[in-house]
Amino acid sequence: MTSRTGFFALSGVLALVALICVGEGVQLVATGKPLGIGLGLCAFVIPVIGIWFLRQTVRFGRDSERLARELEAEGGLPVDELERTDGGRIDRASADAVFARRKAEAEAAPGDWRVFFRLAVAYADAGDVPRARRTMQHAIRLHRTTGADTTTSGAGSPVSKPARSNA
Repeated sequence: MTSRTGFFALSGVLALVALICVGEGVQLVATGKPLGIGLGLCAFVIPVIGIWFLRQTVRFGRDSERLARELEAEGGLPVDELERTDGGRIDRASADAVFARRKAEAEAAPGDWRVFFRLAVAYADAGDVPRARRTMQHAIRLHRTTGADTTTSGAGSPVSKPARSNA
């Protein structure tokens, strides 16, 4: 199953759960009992949180794809230069070497969204998905505020050593 197919399947499930929660919430509020009303109101909040999360996820995906397309048009997408094991897994030493280069690039140009995009890819290759996501969000913020201009400073930029997963 591709990522998009899985995303749409889970989005459909979220919509179904939201409808069920709202229906149950209406029934609980209709009981007229204080506990039922309280639980019913909580049942209205759950779909709102789920829909907000879905919106944020869609926005992140759309924004990161837009940055990737722009970087590809400039010829600046990171090239897959990682060595792989016989089983196809990324070699840790290779990922560490690429990460060190990307980190140095990000520290040298803290206001350039392009280097943070490439650093996010290096984090993902190193198996540190949470930092990859935070770094990509930083690249998106830099792109929004500076666009193609890279003269501003990116204070508080998320550059640190990646945490390794055993997967």
